[in-house]
Amino acid sequence: MLEIIQDTLIDGIKLLPFLFVTYLLMEYIEHKMAEKSKQAIQKSGKLGPIIGGILGAFPQCGFSVSATNLYAGRVITLGTLISVYLSTSDEMLPILISEAVEPSVIIKILAIKLVIGMVAGILIDFIYHLRPTKEEKNDIGHLCEEEHCHCDEEGIFKSALKHTINIFLFILLITFIINTAVYFIGEETIAHLLLNRPILGPMVSALIGLIPNCAASVIITNMYLQNVISVASLISGLLTGAGIGLAVLFKTNKGIKQNLFIVGLLYTIGMISGILIEFMGIQI
Repeated sequence: MLEIIQDTLIDGIKLLPFLFVTYLLMEYIEHKMAEKSKQAIQKSGKLGPIIGGILGAFPQCGFSVSATNLYAGRVITLGTLISVYLSTSDEMLPILISEAVEPSVIIKILAIKLVIGMVAGILIDFIYHLRPTKEEKNDIGHLCEEEHCHCDEEGIFKSALKHTINIFLFILLITFIINTAVYFIGEETIAHLLLNRPILGPMVSALIGLIPNCAASVIITNMYLQNVISVASLISGLLTGAGIGLAVLFKTNKGIKQNLFIVGLLYTIGMISGILIEFMGIQI
């Protein structure tokens, strides 16, 4: 139990800088920038999925949290959010590097995730016309109302700090629950669900990737390195592995139906991508 608590604290503390910087940015946009400037940021959504995909590929799970908060404030589009989620590497990259996996293999995995993330994000934004409707519009003010803050009176720094602490405590609780579950279930039990199952493998792996914790990418990557799962299952799980970002989505973004739709969309893209890779016989 002490090890679980230690891992939970480490995972949470690593996210603190991302959380604070994100809320600081959102407070600045909300309270200091003119309406035209806010609109200009929202209109940059045409390049959002590309930029989001590239940033999400960096080896950390904090950017998915940042992107989630930015989406909840409607600073970025749905396509950009999905692009970040799909390309997010979490702990996958450090593990592959530490295991001395060939650079060409690592580059191929990152490239597949990046391309799928960008293409999916662009298509989603095209379908949803980039900008949210008036009914969907949200901002940092909504977060202030939800958390009973007085952002206008307290200033940018203090308000950002309050939002950061609020979400940080929520993340610690969710991370502790998930770490405990993974510890008692065990990686071997999870692996048996995926072994030598061409279609079921990507489906289950994509489901595991939805676990809102960096541990999901650790489990999936290790199973691939141990030849327990195929490349297709690896890609499916890594595509849906958005880290703690999904947990934060349900905390910060209003509308349970919309949040469930986003999770379903993420899972569908990851699952279908894995199945297609399996049938196409793509190897890395």
